[in-house]
Amino acid sequence: MTTGLVITIDGPAGTGKSSVSHRLAQRLGMEFLDTGAMYRAAALLALEAELSPDGGPVLAAAVQRHPPVFDWTCSPPRLTMDGRDVSERIREADVTSIVSRVAACPEVRRQMVVWQRSAAASHPWLVTEGRDQGSVVFPDAALRIYLDAAPQVRARRRAEQLRAGGRHADEAEILRGILERDRIDSHRSEGPLRIPDGAERVDTSELDLEGVVERLERLARARLGDRLPRTEAASRP
Repeated sequence: MTTGLVITIDGPAGTGKSSVSHRLAQRLGMEFLDTGAMYRAAALLALEAELSPDGGPVLAAAVQRHPPVFDWTCSPPRLTMDGRDVSERIREADVTSIVSRVAACPEVRRQMVVWQRSAAASHPWLVTEGRDQGSVVFPDAALRIYLDAAPQVRARRRAEQLRAGGRHADEAEILRGILERDRIDSHRSEGPLRIPDGAERVDTSELDLEGVVERLERLARARLGDRLPRTEAASRP
């Protein structure tokens, strides 16, 4: 199924998948695909077009007309929709509040899987993060990783991130949102969140970002060795 070497990083909301995956890709001389951002773009489209986040067929058709497009010349890749940079907008609270409902629509997921596999065909040295990358999209990936952390830890990290950006953060409310997203992501009919077969599970509860990246880099180099790209980026400390 895959055309090159793919590393998948799955896990629930708030485990730092995007930041970890981007930094790991840089360390290994690979490219980075943020599939969560693709679903967030679909959620933003639902908000702006006043579409139901549960309306799979209608929303999938809208997404096909207004596809999320990554600018791979940026690091991390910049996400655009209709030529507009939405990389920051999709991280806002209104998008976060409905993204799991959007991602639960089978019709939307099927379209996203097509685009994600196409990205791997065009960028064969790829670290990709999401909820179903190692279980559904790339089950034969060279290395499958599942990041996890206690919900309370994930809520605290998200609150700290928001406060660092000058925004208000209610940690209790964030925790409720995380638990609800976990419930929706784990019980949807298509591509539910689960630990992929053969995946390495890494609990990040007691690790900072750099500690997680270092652990995953050691794991990747031990497991994949000479299969990793031989580039200047791959040899960086």
